[in-house]
Amino acid sequence: MIRLHFYPSTAAMVPHILLEELGVPYERVLVDRANDVHKSPEYLALNPNGLIPVLVDGDLVLYETAAICLHLADAHPQAGLMPALGSPERAHAYKWLMWLTNTLQATLIVYFYPHRWVEEGSAAQNEVRAMAKRRVGELLDQLDAELARHGGPWFMGEAHSLLDAYVFTLCRWTRHFSDDSPVRPARERPHLGPYLQRMLERPALQRVMANEGLSPAYV
Repeated sequence: MIRLHFYPSTAAMVPHILLEELGVPYERVLVDRANDVHKSPEYLALNPNGLIPVLVDGDLVLYETAAICLHLADAHPQAGLMPALGSPERAHAYKWLMWLTNTLQATLIVYFYPHRWVEEGSAAQNEVRAMAKRRVGELLDQLDAELARHGGPWFMGEAHSLLDAYVFTLCRWTRHFSDDSPVRPARERPHLGPYLQRMLERPALQRVMANEGLSPAYV
């Protein structure tokens, strides 16, 4: 059986959503990040980076969220989580998946964990965090513009795909932005706001929120 090593409200939400959309049997394994279980020898044997998530599928052990998503899409092609191989749509899906993980998610990580780059408690830390947040705002505008461009209900247009789980999860991480700066959360943009509400109406996503013990407001 597939096992998803997760912690609530982390990047593990992306494959968690996909697994619920697929409806395949799987087991959730809580990695108690609050007690540093992700740094334990047992977990580091699965992911030497000490990051969440990890997916175990038989003898296959995968980390890196984007890789997990592609594996699930390829292992269950009937679900249509990705466009057809060799198509222009597939190429654009690859582009956006890499952008989400390497650009938007990476910038959010700088915002949430600036002490990984500069001395904790320093003036530089506050400056790095502020600059990262400003950049995240620009990237959210790019997502909003893409939804406006094609006018479809989902991120790739008419077809729901694995990108929707990724976009939703990263947008959710901005839900508190309005508390302390002029950079607004994703939900306040004209196209992202309704899009996130459509995502919240999907039964699979509702199950994920319940599974992870999360309460409104979700985004």
